[in-house]
Amino acid sequence: MPAKKKMKRKNLIVFDMDGVLIDVSLSYRDTVRQAARLFFKGARGWEDLPDPLFSLLDLTRVKQSGGLNNDWDLSFTVISLIYSLAKGPRASTAAEPWQHYRAGISRCDVSELARFLKSESLPLTRLAEKIGRPIHEFISACYTGDVGTGNIIKQIFQEIYLGSELFQATYGVFPSVYIGTGLINKERLLIDPSILEHLFLRHILAIATGRPKIEADYPLDRFQIRRYFSAVYTLDDCLREEKKRFEAGKGRISLGKPNPYMLDALKAVFQEDVSGYYYIGDMPDDMVTAAGSNAPFLGIGLLVSSEDRKELAEALRKAGAVEIIDDFESLLALVNPDKR
Repeated sequence: MPAKKKMKRKNLIVFDMDGVLIDVSLSYRDTVRQAARLFFKGARGWEDLPDPLFSLLDLTRVKQSGGLNNDWDLSFTVISLIYSLAKGPRASTAAEPWQHYRAGISRCDVSELARFLKSESLPLTRLAEKIGRPIHEFISACYTGDVGTGNIIKQIFQEIYLGSELFQATYGVFPSVYIGTGLINKERLLIDPSILEHLFLRHILAIATGRPKIEADYPLDRFQIRRYFSAVYTLDDCLREEKKRFEAGKGRISLGKPNPYMLDALKAVFQEDVSGYYYIGDMPDDMVTAAGSNAPFLGIGLLVSSEDRKELAEALRKAGAVEIIDDFESLLALVNPDKR
């Protein structure tokens, strides 16, 4: 009886979503800017704040500093930075979150902040270099809990990003500060579907993203690319596992990137069929995630969405990137070396 032909093992290619598969410069990134500005509405001098408050390049430099893969955390950090130049309360005695927020902002003066933002080309970068990541009691109190239970910063962000209809459908509450079309609709696909098709036919494709599931599902369906991916891990999977471990007495731990939980979980699913492991990301934290996995993932830094490719490439290499590529054609050559 002839020997059974052994199936050829494939590469497991895992993609981050933001800045890799999806251009988020006009969605998530601009939402951070708009949320930071809208947060201060009602303060004295608010009308003098520049619009936008800062450039996307300036924001990217803060995000690349590490530990800010989650854009809610990024928004909190940005608001904390610029609040350092606002004259406002350091704390509040109001028990109800929205009352606390509105009362505090009404006592705030952002005139000096407006002058600073207008006078600097990279104001966030300069502030971060000077004061690091400041903590203000008033701002921290506005970033506690969740949407609908007092997290003002996260709620403002989600209202802008999702838009009023999708926000209400997602959270079951009416928007408080923003009524309009969500910036999620400004996203565009970065990878040509023909390249996805090529990779799909030869490898196992998956996604590991910090997005909540509903926000990952939206572009997958909108751009009709879901069929290419054998698995999609999101923030929801991380939170579910965090809760499970906490209830088992293992303490509280964040399993979002740069924790390698999602990559480790994907390895467990596909390891018998895989010969090589790749994680494609655009941020230093993605490279740290790949290096920390218990599978031999190669961190591949992608520059396709970067405004400053030289600076990003250096940051990615420092974080452990094995390869730096400019586009998806280079990815094809990397994972299919015999088919260039």
